[in-house]
Amino acid sequence: MEFDSVFLSRMLTSLTLGFHIIFATIGVGVPVMISIAEYIGIKKNDPYYILLARRWARGFTITVAVGVVTGTSIGLQLSLLWPSFMKIAGQAISLPLFMETFAFFFEAIFLSIYLYTWDRFKKPIYHWLLSIPVVIGSSASAFFITTVNAFMNTPQGFELANGIITKLDPLKAMFNPATPTKTFHVLTSSYLTSAMILAAITAFAMIRGKRGVYEQKALKLTMVATLLFAAGTALAGDLSAKFLAKKQPEKLAAAEWHFETEKGADLILFGTLDKNTHNISNEIRIPKALSFLAGNSFETEVIGLDQIPKEEQPPLWIHYLFDLMVLIGFFTLFIAAVYLLLLKWKKGNPHNKPLLWAIVASGPLSMLAIEIGWIFAEVGRQPWILRGYMKVTNGATTANNVGSMLILFILLYIALATISSIVLNKMFKKKPAEVELNERYAHMISK
Repeated sequence: MEFDSVFLSRMLTSLTLGFHIIFATIGVGVPVMISIAEYIGIKKNDPYYILLARRWARGFTITVAVGVVTGTSIGLQLSLLWPSFMKIAGQAISLPLFMETFAFFFEAIFLSIYLYTWDRFKKPIYHWLLSIPVVIGSSASAFFITTVNAFMNTPQGFELANGIITKLDPLKAMFNPATPTKTFHVLTSSYLTSAMILAAITAFAMIRGKRGVYEQKALKLTMVATLLFAAGTALAGDLSAKFLAKKQPEKLAAAEWHFETEKGADLILFGTLDKNTHNISNEIRIPKALSFLAGNSFETEVIGLDQIPKEEQPPLWIHYLFDLMVLIGFFTLFIAAVYLLLLKWKKGNPHNKPLLWAIVASGPLSMLAIEIGWIFAEVGRQPWILRGYMKVTNGATTANNVGSMLILFILLYIALATISSIVLNKMFKKKPAEVELNERYAHMISK
């Protein structure tokens, strides 16, 4: 079976984005957790929280290194695989791409200083202050690169004449209608996923018998953060749905199998669809909930696919992506709430094995939700690569060597995943937390 260059370009871009998003998400969220842990440790004079920050920072360096490689790959592939798209949109997205690079350098400089100045200040709070630029840089990097994706969904700030951009306003292009909801959603979900992954690692260690003070404080901190960030992500998701209802109704309609424009539209969860008759069966139907989601009123009119030309409708299987993403989000919120309730309840046991296993499962599930969310965002824009201006088929390269590139990049990502896993494992296995506590902070523990 032979595949054309458009299909292969999409597969290679999807592979790179799918792999990169793992490290990018961790790269955005973990600095926040490091900063929070160190601040609590300093304020409470608690060595356990300080060690948490120290160990998380050490592991963070590996994810940053891999993120740089995969991020560079994305930049190269934009030009190599999508030359027609870059010819039109390249000028409009050059500002956020430059700002993203600047934000990364800003983060990298302060991260280096942060890592090499542990225990070098008489007042530890000065060291903590160095974590703030790292947090700002990582979050700003995510913000700027997300504005590029937002521009692809709601392009503005230019005029197109004979395939050439004229009257370009870079700031207007960057701060397009999709920017607020998309960047908010990306940041909160990155913070949530990072907190949940750190919680999952701690919960797994506790299942294996490590239930010391270090592990208990690590789990409490990460689960509190999970609850807060899950609530923020839920709010971001709600705002995103309202945005789609107004600006990208075809994506919301496809995601909810909403075929006819109507008021009082039902929210449909899961189910099976007959593509010929559009009959839906085995679904969970919540009366008028889609209208409320779209406009805070049970009588809000929601545009259906009947008003969207057939050739511009996204594939209907994104319905399952939307449902899974929301389901995982509420699952993490529920697990965090249960853990904290048991923690507060005098007779509760927040470290029981079933709950710990649920927390362990929430880590990879949260990352899966990130992957699903990005697939939903990209596939839900189909058939457009630049909505309203250029379709995917017109933006891809016509070169015939994309298949070879795809194989090479698969091998590269397998190597990177393997090496980073081995390094991270050896980094922490060689010096367990309890050993490092005794070496560095025995004097504080004895007090």
